[in-house]
Amino acid sequence: MSSLSASKATRRFFDPLYIGIYWDTLVLSVLTTVICLIVSYPLAYYISNASPRIQTWGLILITVPFWINFLIRTYAWVLLLRTQGVVNSLLLDWGWISEPLQLLYTKGAVLLGMVYNFIPFMVLPIYVALEQMDKRLLDAAADLGASRWRAFRHITLPQSKSGIMTGCILVYVSTTGMFVVTDILGGAKSAMISNIIQAQFLGARNWPFGAALSVIFVITSLVLIMLFNRAMQARHQRVKEGRA
Repeated sequence: MSSLSASKATRRFFDPLYIGIYWDTLVLSVLTTVICLIVSYPLAYYISNASPRIQTWGLILITVPFWINFLIRTYAWVLLLRTQGVVNSLLLDWGWISEPLQLLYTKGAVLLGMVYNFIPFMVLPIYVALEQMDKRLLDAAADLGASRWRAFRHITLPQSKSGIMTGCILVYVSTTGMFVVTDILGGAKSAMISNIIQAQFLGARNWPFGAALSVIFVITSLVLIMLFNRAMQARHQRVKEGRA
C-alpha cells in the first residue's frame, strides 16, 4: 500500500504545476548562486590582498549578519520594500516616482533576500582559498612579463577553484532548501519546491508526496552539483594544458 502511494505521489510530481514550480526553484537557486559569486569574488579578492587591519574589519563586516537572527534580517527587508516602506518613501520624496512601486511579494524581492542572506557563504570560502594561495607565483609571473590579467587568469583563478566550488555548493544547497524567504518576501505569488514540501508534510499531511518531492529534488540537485564539479575540473584541465 505504501509503495502504491509512493508511485501515485511520484506521478503527481510530473503535473505541469509542480514542474513549473520546480523549474522556478532551479532558476532562482542558480541565479542566486551566480549573483553571489559575481559580487563575492571581487570582495574576497580585495580583502585577501588588503592590509591586516582592513582584512580584520572586512571579515567582521561580512560576519556581522550572522550575529542577527535570520528571521529578523529577512523581516527587515519587508520594512524596506513594502508600499509605505523606506525605499518607496525615498523615491517619492525625491520625485523619481509618482506612486509607490510593487517591490514586495515579487520574485525580485525573493532574489534580493536570497542574495543578501547567502553572500557570506560565498565570500568566506573564496577568501580562505585566496589567502592560502602562494603569492610568490604572482611575483614569478610578473618577473616573466605576464600582465596582471594573465596572472589572474592562469594563477589566481585556478588557485581559488576550491573556494569557488565550496561557496557555490553552499549557496545553491541552502537556496534550494529555503522556504522562509519566499514565505516572507514572496508571499503567495512566489513558491519554491521547498514551500511545497513543507506544506505537504505540515499542512496537507501527504507524507508520500512530500517524500517523493524531497527524493526527486535531492537527486536532481546532486546531479547538478556533479555536473558543475566536472565543468570546473574540465576548465582547470584546459588551463593547465594551455599553461604547458
